[in-house]
Amino acid sequence: MGVTKEQVESSLKAKLNPSHIEVIDTSGGCGASFVIEIVSEQFEGKRLLERHRIVNAALEEELKEIHALSIKKAVTPEQWKQQQESNQSNSAA
Repeated sequence: MGVTKEQVESSLKAKLNPSHIEVIDTSGGCGASFVIEIVSEQFEGKRLLERHRIVNAALEEELKEIHALSIKKAVTPEQWKQQQESNQSNSAA
C-alpha cells in the first residue's frame, strides 16, 4: 500500500500549518498520485518555485513512494482571500 491522502495531509499540516488544505488522491486509491491545494503563511514573500520546494520538502518521506505530485495552488492567506472574493464576484455576474 502506498501513501494515503491522510498521510500527505497530516505531514503538510504538521510542517506548514496551512489555513486551507485540499489533497486529492488522483491515483484511484493506490497512493501514487496526488493533487494539492495549500494556503500557508510560510509562502509569504516566496516565489512559486520556492513555494513548491517548501511543499516538496515537507513531503520528503512521502515523495519516495509518490509518483506524481501536482501542486495546483500554493498561495498565502491574503492571495487565497483575494481569489475567493474574485470567484464570488465572477459567479454572481
